[in-house]
Amino acid sequence: MSESPILSTRHGRVGLITLNRPAQLNALNDALMDALGQALLSLDADPDIGAIVITGSDKAFAAGADIAVMADWTYMDVYQGGFITRNWETIRQVRKPVIAAVAGYAMGGGCELALACDIIIAAESAQFALPEIKLAMLPGAGGTQRLPRAIGKAKAMDMCLSARMLNAQEADRYGLVSRVVPDAELQAVTLKLATQIAGYSLPALMAIKESVNRAHEASLTEGILFERRALHARFASADAHEGMHAFLDKRKPVFQHR
Repeated sequence: MSESPILSTRHGRVGLITLNRPAQLNALNDALMDALGQALLSLDADPDIGAIVITGSDKAFAAGADIAVMADWTYMDVYQGGFITRNWETIRQVRKPVIAAVAGYAMGGGCELALACDIIIAAESAQFALPEIKLAMLPGAGGTQRLPRAIGKAKAMDMCLSARMLNAQEADRYGLVSRVVPDAELQAVTLKLATQIAGYSLPALMAIKESVNRAHEASLTEGILFERRALHARFASADAHEGMHAFLDKRKPVFQHR
């Protein structure tokens, strides 16, 4: 029996998904992306989970799509099969916060998977690139869309057109990642952050995630309106009233995630 392409564990209210194709540097194929999507949806539906972490190995978060599988595909193969759309984009359905913990290579589809997460924590060994141009291809799992939104058009063009690789410090300086930590501390720091986030009111977390994502997809006027309605909706939340009263009472709030 072949080994599972992903491993899923729980740490309190945090779900940890580990990409598990070490011999292929976690190259992303259909089996892995199907399993990842199923794990994400399962954790997203679990009321006892408040945040999700995706990580890889010390050598590679994910080295990209599995080129050996793709090399002889035709247009009709990928069009009729819904390549990428069918399973790579499952992460877009997840309403809970998703954090990428990246060490080693995050190349091509691996970089795009990290970009699809809400927060990226990079180990000092992390390296990011979209090298599809070397294969006469292009980043097709959101790279040409999410990268400019993260680091700006000029730097995104540089990375996509020249296959430029960013180390962790450059990625931090460009705004691609949220923070950089020593490799030995990557999992501990990420799980600590995820645990902190998961301790907050889940409906509030989901509302914030939706509102921030709207900033990339709407005008400022529409984004402000969305934010305002999301804020107004908080007053229908038991957790919001608990949080405000706990603040006034100088005590720790007890959230029911309602």
